Amino acid sequence: MSTFAFLRVSTVLQDTEKNKVDILQFANNLKLGNVDFVEEHVSGKIDYKKRKIGELLETMKAGDILIVPELSRIARSVTQILEVIKVTKDKGITLYSLKENFNNTEDSITATVTSTIFALVAQIERELISLRTREALQARKLSGMKLGRPKGKGKSKLDEHKEDILKLLSLNVPKTMIAKQYGCSVGNLYNFINRIKESV
Repeated sequence: MSTFAFLRVSTVLQDTEKNKVDILQFANNLKLGNVDFVEEHVSGKIDYKKRKIGELLETMKAGDILIVPELSRIARSVTQILEVIKVTKDKGITLYSLKENFNNTEDSITATVTSTIFALVAQIERELISLRTREALQARKLSGMKLGRPKGKGKSKLDEHKEDILKLLSLNVPKTMIAKQYGCSVGNLYNFINRIKESV
């Protein structure tokens, strides 16, 4: 059994020392043995499979343990976070997230997406939106760009979440939950899905 800790640092959030201390204390309390830290300085916008977290998951084996300071550090997309949780569950890897007091060993995680996961989704999404906003503002400020909303007449607010919504649908997530997640009515979600189908 090996224990790993994954730390992703964006260009805005650079301090990992407190996370390391918290992880080491957590591992010590549970007697998880030596912790190997894997760090990367990269935007979570990149697909996790193309980053160090993807490489780590490929090499980890059943019985291994993965600790993260918070689920939003895995990726900037809820769907990718759900995928990572599923991968760890399927491979027999125990995943701990300190901030949410979460682990994937509960029976309720045996389904692809469960009520336990969705209890976390709203909190995770708020953190991801906040993180994306801070990073975008910082990048624009550094480049001297003016801030403002993108123009586009007749566009749906769901357009920017198209890939995530399609992924959740493929995982058989109830449409009522998806609509609630993205702040729209079920009727508007159906209209959005139908519009996508018509454009294919």
